[in-house]
Amino acid sequence: MDVNKAFEIVQPFLKPERFEHTKRVVETAVKLSQKYGGDQNKVELAAAFHDIAKNRPADLLKRWILREPLLPRDLLEFHHELWHGPVGALMVRQDYGIEDPDILNAIRYHTTGRPAMTKLEKIVFIADYIEPGRKFPGIEEAREITEKDLDLGCHVALKNTIQFLMKQRQPIYPATFYAYNDLTQKLKR
Repeated sequence: MDVNKAFEIVQPFLKPERFEHTKRVVETAVKLSQKYGGDQNKVELAAAFHDIAKNRPADLLKRWILREPLLPRDLLEFHHELWHGPVGALMVRQDYGIEDPDILNAIRYHTTGRPAMTKLEKIVFIADYIEPGRKFPGIEEAREITEKDLDLGCHVALKNTIQFLMKQRQPIYPATFYAYNDLTQKLKR
């Protein structure tokens, strides 16, 4: 499958502004892939599909989590904004026959991160965070750092996310802490 086919598939499921975001994530991910290496087709597909479940109703995502043994039930203890990554990865596998674990994991972990992220996972994670349409405090710093160091860019994004959620008194998904700790250790070496 190529990126144009992926766009055809995801567009009907996304609000127009979310589809524009998705196109910017693909563009950003491709640039990062060219800079840091990686399979461009996998990068394009993972970035194109990353938000396929984003605009689906929360009750639909909840039903997927409850019925699918591959999805951790503890997701339900956290904000429903986290659900679309893991559910989206399963949808892409079941509905569109994408079996590549690299692509599926990049979709699954694009909001939370996880320890020992692959290069593809990091590229999609940070591309989603820094795409040009994003505007929030700290975004320019994250963009500049990502231009110099992919791991450090992901680390900054995770740190900013954790700090934001703490200020909002929101629970933080454990994989996000583990991803932050993993990169902290890696960057010390």
